[in-house]
Amino acid sequence: MATTSVSNLQIALSRPCVLSQKLANASTAVFSAKSKAKSWDGLASVCHVASVQPFQQSLTSRSLKFDKVVTKAMSESSENKPVSGLPIDLKGKRAFIAGVADDNGYGWAIAKSLAAAGAEILVGTWVPALNIFESSLRRGKFDESRVLPDGSLMEITKVYAMDAVYDSPEDVPEDVKTNKRYAGSTKWTVQELAESVQKDFGTIDILVHSLANGPEVTKPLLETSRYGYLAALSASSYSYVSLLKHFLPIMNPGGSSISLTYIASERIIPGYGGGMSSAKAALESDTRVLAFEAGRKKRVRVNTISAGPLRSRAAKAIGFIDMMIDYSSANAPLQKELTAEEVGNAAAFLSSPLASAITGTILYVDNGLNAMGVGVDSPVFKDLDIPKDQH
Repeated sequence: MATTSVSNLQIALSRPCVLSQKLANASTAVFSAKSKAKSWDGLASVCHVASVQPFQQSLTSRSLKFDKVVTKAMSESSENKPVSGLPIDLKGKRAFIAGVADDNGYGWAIAKSLAAAGAEILVGTWVPALNIFESSLRRGKFDESRVLPDGSLMEITKVYAMDAVYDSPEDVPEDVKTNKRYAGSTKWTVQELAESVQKDFGTIDILVHSLANGPEVTKPLLETSRYGYLAALSASSYSYVSLLKHFLPIMNPGGSSISLTYIASERIIPGYGGGMSSAKAALESDTRVLAFEAGRKKRVRVNTISAGPLRSRAAKAIGFIDMMIDYSSANAPLQKELTAEEVGNAAAFLSSPLASAITGTILYVDNGLNAMGVGVDSPVFKDLDIPKDQH
């Protein structure tokens, strides 16, 4: 399936799915030794709270009735032992992350952050990549990047085959059904996937969409075919609508759904073509509408993370990801390279009770680059005294 991470540039050259026969999953992340420990600091708070009184409020009018909401951000609390800080606690929660096929992208990073906060992890992997992914897990290839802050390894309870381009078995073309890369795999359409998860686990609390595909992403928009344009929207945008449509009935009230977008949805990024910028714009628009509909139906929150460029395998295939990272480092308010863990931690926050009133939003996790109107590294600004990071 077109399971490529939506992170940003990294999804650009994703060519999974039958659309191009190349997998470009940017939904996973390699955790380097020097950034591993530091990035997890975001999951712990430095403040101290002696006691917590749950806040409850109900409001009733002639025509409206609001459910009582109790926000509990504490973990391991007791009457005799006050809790230190305001930790992210996802114990007892179950998350399904769609679009994980290795340990080198945002999908993997999100899974790891959710696991560090206590959530049970289920993942969906593009069918042609399933055997390699499961084999790598068994052989311990990902063990180094599975290490959690407490020293344990992230456990993935179950890996499901999936191809989010197809909603039901009736939608699958004959040439895909008989494709040898799909041989041996069953129940991988979105409808069958949701039914399998329900049969195996009953319900979930967190749904993450970390996939995308643009078969003509390297083509300028003016050179993009109708097929390439619609394929990008189908795999990168409608796939999220379909996933939430089929998973919403088995999501617990108060749950959270997250997707990944990119600043190309609202700003011009030359080289990010093939209709992918349009797909991201559609994804962000759909986020707002889905937030209303899912919120009213199941009190499920829907948000999207606009992440900065990541040096993932899929992004490297584009050819200019290093340039985009250098540009961000030179021009963003925070002059540092974005890590996948930072996006994972943001997703953990959005999935937690700490974000119980946040829905329909675009959360920028890009070192602030989205706020810039110009590139300050331009020669035009050579005479300005612009502060530079001295660290």
